[in-house]
Amino acid sequence: MFGLGMAMVIALPITAAHAADAAAITTQGNGKGAAPCMACHGVDGGGQLAAGNPRLAGLDAAYLQKQLDDFVNGSRNSPVMQATATALSEDERQALASYYSKLPIPAALAKPASVPPADDSAGNVLATRGRWDKQVPACVQCHGPAGVGVGAHFPPLAGQPAAYIEAQLKAWQQGTRHNDPLQLMQHLSTTLSAQDIHAVAAWFAAQPLATKGATP
Repeated sequence: MFGLGMAMVIALPITAAHAADAAAITTQGNGKGAAPCMACHGVDGGGQLAAGNPRLAGLDAAYLQKQLDDFVNGSRNSPVMQATATALSEDERQALASYYSKLPIPAALAKPASVPPADDSAGNVLATRGRWDKQVPACVQCHGPAGVGVGAHFPPLAGQPAAYIEAQLKAWQQGTRHNDPLQLMQHLSTTLSAQDIHAVAAWFAAQPLATKGATP
């Protein structure tokens, strides 16, 4: 019991130190080649709409860490993120994933940047009903109602920049992203036209987010 108690006491400062390190990396980088995260993802982790950089705040920690690890191993392709992720240690990647998962969703994201498409729009149909003649289920069956996200494998789509969602669907389609363990996205993306991708990305980008406890 004594040994366990000491281990717990020792672990607390380490956890706190990792959180402090993560916060510093977001604003200053790590001094070893990793750029400050806020440069692309904002001070509050809310992303950058105009640049198509995704929100990280409030995403599942395991999902975030897997994406950083996948940039390192090459199963996700992005020159900027691969350079940053490979400059981070495993502990730093874990700390950053935990840090961003605990950030509240910025209140500014509660109001969509665009008017939601009509119920009969191609984006709405694909997102909520799917296209079963091509074995394409509704996106919300995996990503949750209105794309709010489900666990570590199905990230939120609601409120993410349309340009980001569109870019990821094209990356799945072109094979530059292949880090889905079930290969669902690789199959689904190949059935979509450029117009489909644009439409469904716009639909999810226009969905409001629940921002209880959000930053003002």
